[in-house]
Amino acid sequence: MSTHEAHGTYTPTTGIGKWIDARMPLPRMMYDSFVAYPVPRNLNYAYTFGGILSLMLVSQIITGVVLAMHYVASTAMAFTSVESIMRDVNHGWLLRYMHSNGASFFFVAVYLHMFRGMYYGSYKAPRELLWILGCIIYLLMMATGFMGYVLPWGQMSFWGATVITGFFTAFPLVGEWVQQLLLGGYAVGDPTLNRFFSLHYLLPFLSAGVVVLHVWALHVTGQTNPTGIEVKSKTDTVAFTPYATIKDAFAMMVFFAVFAYFIFYLPNFLGHPDNYIEADPLVTPAHIVPEWYFLPFYAMLRAITFNVGPIDSKLGGVLVMFGSIALLFVMPWLDTSKVRSAVYRPWYKLFFWIFVADAIFLGWLGSKPAEGLYTSLAQIATLYYFAFFLIILPVLGLIETPRRLPNSITEAVLARSKKSGAQQVGSGAAASPEVRG
Repeated sequence: MSTHEAHGTYTPTTGIGKWIDARMPLPRMMYDSFVAYPVPRNLNYAYTFGGILSLMLVSQIITGVVLAMHYVASTAMAFTSVESIMRDVNHGWLLRYMHSNGASFFFVAVYLHMFRGMYYGSYKAPRELLWILGCIIYLLMMATGFMGYVLPWGQMSFWGATVITGFFTAFPLVGEWVQQLLLGGYAVGDPTLNRFFSLHYLLPFLSAGVVVLHVWALHVTGQTNPTGIEVKSKTDTVAFTPYATIKDAFAMMVFFAVFAYFIFYLPNFLGHPDNYIEADPLVTPAHIVPEWYFLPFYAMLRAITFNVGPIDSKLGGVLVMFGSIALLFVMPWLDTSKVRSAVYRPWYKLFFWIFVADAIFLGWLGSKPAEGLYTSLAQIATLYYFAFFLIILPVLGLIETPRRLPNSITEAVLARSKKSGAQQVGSGAAASPEVRG
């Protein structure tokens, strides 16, 4: 049985429902996709971030559209218009804080979603295209986040745009042309703001389109699960509603409770203080940094302080930064192991958690000055990042001895339940004076 075989069949009960179903079966598609759709019975809370990301995207689009009604894409008015939104627009402060903090929480959810996919092998056949679509969404998010960071026209907005777009000049022949195309001239100014505002408005809708393809691909190949074993019978699955929806709803409430705490109590915690100062081309901030979710890549960019043959350090840093993202796209072909889930791969599990710690460490290094010990540590961390994809994944799949896989998802669930029950009985017996007597 395939994982996308429905548990039930949608049957319209009203005349208008039957009329619509015969002409445009949208209710049937929604029912089959989000009600009767079978999912593995052993999904845990790590699988709830897809739904959280969908809600976050909707939130970002709605708040962004309303904010765009009051924003002025002009170097003379951009900073003032943002302040006006905060003070003069009804609930403008709430919309602005939801949107700015929403970007950070969007990336929190997407990083957890990606780490979950890497841990449980969700990128492996036949889900390569599903993984690639997710990477495309990630790229669109990065572009949207960068351009949105420029719009408030604070000090970090201006100088961040100046520095980041300047990296494109490292590419021979086309570099300066690409930079001028992005800036609309030779420096960050009004044309830059108009370009970035237009693209920042457009890209979320493009992301939503790719999300639809991502969900479509998921429903074709079926959901993975912590064991990494494909569904083999109807007993391996449960209906998406209510079993998965209840778990998703609880995770969403917890996630959005934390999100609300930041909006109402720590609204500026994730922003840079210099960005609350209006942009001044004549005053350079002491330390130019991007938003926190770009810091690991920023650290890798600055880690390359040496020339390699004809490639100078500037071009080398840019190639390393883009290469670190490109590796995600080819990860399905770099991992040679036939076992999908890290649950049954002890050595991969160890190297994976070191990789997670390495990514967090790179983020911390990206917030520090590119000098002294910080540069050396960034080089070591960058080396491990690339070694994980280019050496550890290919070699480990050939030499690692995985643990025995269960024959089915149901067997894994029953074994875990039996083990949990035995532990509870053992604990109860140890605590009982009668048993000890």
